[in-house]
Amino acid sequence: MNLTLKVWRQKTAVDEGKFVTYQAKDISPDMSFLEMLDIVNEELQAKGEEPIAFDHDCREGICGMCSLVINGTAHGPVSACTTCQLHMRMFSDGETITIEPWRASAFPVIKDLVTDRRAFDRIIQAGGFISVPTGAAPDANAILVPKVEADKAMDAAQCIGCGACVAACKNGSAMLFVAAKVGHLGVLPQGQPERHRRVLNMVAQMDEEGFGACTNTGSCSAACPKEISLEFIARLNRDYFKATLKEGFKKEKKAASDGA
Repeated sequence: MNLTLKVWRQKTAVDEGKFVTYQAKDISPDMSFLEMLDIVNEELQAKGEEPIAFDHDCREGICGMCSLVINGTAHGPVSACTTCQLHMRMFSDGETITIEPWRASAFPVIKDLVTDRRAFDRIIQAGGFISVPTGAAPDANAILVPKVEADKAMDAAQCIGCGACVAACKNGSAMLFVAAKVGHLGVLPQGQPERHRRVLNMVAQMDEEGFGACTNTGSCSAACPKEISLEFIARLNRDYFKATLKEGFKKEKKAASDGA
């Protein structure tokens, strides 16, 4: 296969970026998308040119690092598929492919196709944990979890934090990511002690990071390589409403107690 690549190149976060055209020649249809970029980079380095910077780690669809917008779609044209699992046989010989970084104000470009997604880390730090000591495996297994709830928690826990939901959303919203992280802990009995504090803190951090509001277009779930359901956003909204009421009651009770 011979392909034309239009790749976003940007030296630093403060430099102006632009699309640069490259030719990818003799590409095997069985290569992954990242392997194709490796070949292009080897040719650039052989010519003494700066290779294209892009994120990658496990290349098994687990880590969420391969964050590329391919022909206008996060992770490319195949649904439920990360960039590293996307194979070149999904493209046609002679095709022109446009490759960009995630486009979101909360994900500033570091270099070329690499974006800073540490905002997700800070959201996790705000509430993505439990304080219940589980001990060894037998102790953890002593807490019975109904299969329906366990399955629901696992559905949410599949989120790999890649940020495709943010890149696909017209508002740059992180609601699906936050909903998945709140949901997989909030469903389980071990996650109940922090349930209300968790949702309030993580949503507050999400807003502080500058992510946009959710308008329920569904583009986030459609772009998600793990197919996280919009059901978790609905669950997040319910938990947030309950937590807000609970905090309001606490403040009223404290005010009444102080007044007395």
